[in-house]
Amino acid sequence: MTKAKTKQQSKTFKIVGLGILTAIIIVLQVVTTYFPTKPFAITLALIPIVIGAALFGKGAGAYLGAVFSAVVVVMCIIGADLGGAMIFNANPVLCVIMCMLKGTAAGFVAGLVYNLIAKKNQILGAVAAAFCAPIVNTGIFIIGTLLFFRETLQSWAGETDILFFAVIGLTGVNFLVELGVNMVLAPVIVRIINAIRKSSK
Repeated sequence: MTKAKTKQQSKTFKIVGLGILTAIIIVLQVVTTYFPTKPFAITLALIPIVIGAALFGKGAGAYLGAVFSAVVVVMCIIGADLGGAMIFNANPVLCVIMCMLKGTAAGFVAGLVYNLIAKKNQILGAVAAAFCAPIVNTGIFIIGTLLFFRETLQSWAGETDILFFAVIGLTGVNFLVELGVNMVLAPVIVRIINAIRKSSK
């Protein structure tokens, strides 16, 4: 097999893989938005983002994260994500920027971390990537809301300390569930990655 043909097959594999992962992310995010975890939905779409970032690199991770972010923005605009809709109504531009940044950065960091660690230990690389994705996603959200949507947060927090409310009350349970799911599925992620790579050869 020539190098040109191998390169073309690799490119086709990447395009098809990213297409499938894009569809999975869209479906997962739309479905989980309607779960009763208000005011913000639990993000299960980080799992295919991590898989894509591990398979195709940090650029692909950033792209998949941006897809996830775009769906979040749409859910905020149409009011399906109640908390997100309130933030969007408070400042649409900043809401869109924050949403796009957090998902894109989560995918990029997941790919970067995986590539750095998986060279020595693939399972550890997957665990680290799965660990970093929700931290970056939630971390940017918390920082963004504290910096730019303080009045909205204060109205939700009432008499509760605003920082405590943002970290614990607003995202605490969701973050722990997202992190827990990612950690549990990290070995599965490795198996999926290896199976896909094997099938592409």
